[in-house]
Amino acid sequence: MSDTRISPASVSAAATAADHRPVGPARPARNGLFRMARTVVALMLREISTSYGRSAGGYVWALADPILGIALLTAVFQGAMGNTRPLIGTNFPLFYASGYLVFQMYHDIGNKVAQSLRFSRPLLAYPAVTFVDALIARLILNTVTHVIVFAVVIGGIAMIFRLPMVMDVSTVLRALGLTALFGAGVGTMNCFLSMRFPVWERAWSILSRPLFLMSGIFYTYGLMPRAVQEVLWWNPILQLVGLMRRGIYSVYPADYVSEGYIVSLSLVLLASGLLLIWRRYRDLLEMV
Repeated sequence: MSDTRISPASVSAAATAADHRPVGPARPARNGLFRMARTVVALMLREISTSYGRSAGGYVWALADPILGIALLTAVFQGAMGNTRPLIGTNFPLFYASGYLVFQMYHDIGNKVAQSLRFSRPLLAYPAVTFVDALIARLILNTVTHVIVFAVVIGGIAMIFRLPMVMDVSTVLRALGLTALFGAGVGTMNCFLSMRFPVWERAWSILSRPLFLMSGIFYTYGLMPRAVQEVLWWNPILQLVGLMRRGIYSVYPADYVSEGYIVSLSLVLLASGLLLIWRRYRDLLEMV
């Protein structure tokens, strides 16, 4: 029987070769991104089946809610108040839709993101599911839902009333994207505040009610007195509505809109909310 001995030199050579073997850091990164994407999709499918899949009316209400709201505004301002023309353009439903859909998108995304951890709390006990996955899943699902609602409602108005619409698609998409970003920022911050301080959820519901009247849904920024304009300018939703109307109406310049202000405020809220949740993540889950 032959005696096979391993010399120290051969061990050193093997270790040197192993050290120079290509490691490829991209592979774990790809696996991590794939795992995160799979988790986010699973959370989205769970919410679809939970929120919309229990009955056919769940999907119908996503369209019925804005349609009824726009119809009510049209009936009030065109019928009861006797207005003959909207402040921009010639069609009342289109004018109110350009503001109402933006406000509803911000409001719904903000509320859904704010309750992400409560909604997905049973799944957050698994190591594969993080609070970031829960936030992203709700943000993507509700953003896609509202983009579809926007396309259906605006397209339906154009077809029913036979409007020769020439939209600036890039501006409309920017308005939708910034609305989703601002809703995510507000929702993430409120997610922390409402879990850390339970009274905040009720307080925010009361404090945010005037936003519907302050966001330019049924009036334009330019018609307000100068003193009122200086206060309203700081409302990001009013600027988002103005940006949307700039994209829908080629004659509406909306010079007061500052996209940089909207992005900066949204990112500050988003980053602050994520940092606060990350630092108190486990404590917050125990408070629910």
